[in-house]
Amino acid sequence: MTKLTSAVLATLAATSAAFAPQQTGVKTTALNAKGFEEVGGVPFDPLSLAKLGTGESFDTFPNMFPNEQYLKESEIKHGRQAMLAWTGIWATHQGGLGLGLSFPGFPNEPDWTKALGTFAAEQPVFFGVILLLICLAEGESVGHSGDNFRGKSTKTPGDLNFDYLGLKKKLSPEKYERYQRVEIKNGRAAMIAMASLFAYESIPGSVPIMDILN
Repeated sequence: MTKLTSAVLATLAATSAAFAPQQTGVKTTALNAKGFEEVGGVPFDPLSLAKLGTGESFDTFPNMFPNEQYLKESEIKHGRQAMLAWTGIWATHQGGLGLGLSFPGFPNEPDWTKALGTFAAEQPVFFGVILLLICLAEGESVGHSGDNFRGKSTKTPGDLNFDYLGLKKKLSPEKYERYQRVEIKNGRAAMIAMASLFAYESIPGSVPIMDILN
């Protein structure tokens, strides 16, 4: 069994919580507790980190800590990135459960940990375009909708207004909210999966379940 097979099995175990039955959440905080319905709608935040930028917790210097808008936007954004990263590794990995896909004319690096460096070295123009698009996306987060780090954003966190197929209009408010919860939970699972993959590749024995499955 290859490393990817072990990683897939470990991720399946991690993602099982993401598909638990939904319960009605109690909206007790400004975070709206989306994705925490199984625990009564209260976010798991024993250190009150989410309140550091609101003034409800200690705040030694103004604007030192991010507002809840920034935290929600960051979680959704990084969850989406992790889901894309996991899918990319699965699609391009050679051997095991990997699909072994590649684009003709582009580098074909079987080791995913070296793929980005290989792509940047052999296709610098395309790599530069990708960096430019990332910069534009990051700038849009604050340039057109306000500074969410200080709680001045006017947009809903995670809403990029990118719905050219009009899928949102076809959903009831209840179903749309359910899909939002599903996205957040699967994004969290994907972030854990990617962290596990990096740890497994760089620190032998750091992910015991993968060693057991291997």
